[in-house]
Amino acid sequence: MTKIGILGGTFNPIHNGHLLLAETAREALCLDRVLLIPSGCSYMKDPGQILPGRIRLEMVRLAAADNPCFEASDAEIRRAGNSYTYETLELLREQYPEVELYHIVGADTLFHMEEWRYPERIFRNSVTAAAVREGFRDAGLQEQADRLAEKYGTRICLIPSRHMEISSTDIRERIRTGRSVRYLVPEQVRQFILQNGLYR
Repeated sequence: MTKIGILGGTFNPIHNGHLLLAETAREALCLDRVLLIPSGCSYMKDPGQILPGRIRLEMVRLAAADNPCFEASDAEIRRAGNSYTYETLELLREQYPEVELYHIVGADTLFHMEEWRYPERIFRNSVTAAAVREGFRDAGLQEQADRLAEKYGTRICLIPSRHMEISSTDIRERIRTGRSVRYLVPEQVRQFILQNGLYR
């Protein structure tokens, strides 16, 4: 069966940590491809601080261009109103009825997913792949994964992930103050940001 990973995020901007997470999940789970999905209107973030979706999507396209297994998706930015993960997964389930979907998240997310809109619909339509920092062992995390799997009748995979201390917030601040972001974001993305005067 074809297996597709889904990595969503604001991607404001996308950076090398996001790409490392996507590639780690692809390798660990033998995924055929990974969809990188910039969020539309995130109900959890201040929209005034976020670049328009079409610009973030273009940065994701540039970032994904040199990996044949990565694909930028406009599934959320083309949808009006707030972006909800359950809606995105249901849309992808309709698009790919014969495919196994893997929703890639950070390990800490397992402790918050029940606060999201309709978590049961998220778990129903995908396997959750939670990335755990390599060498990090937490019995509480495994307990939470087991509890969610039992409660929602779903599969949750814990995958070891290399960790890069990179944040989009830090990247935006570095650009604003004239410091280098070389090697924090893909070179094509860095050039795009400079050429378009983003985050100044």
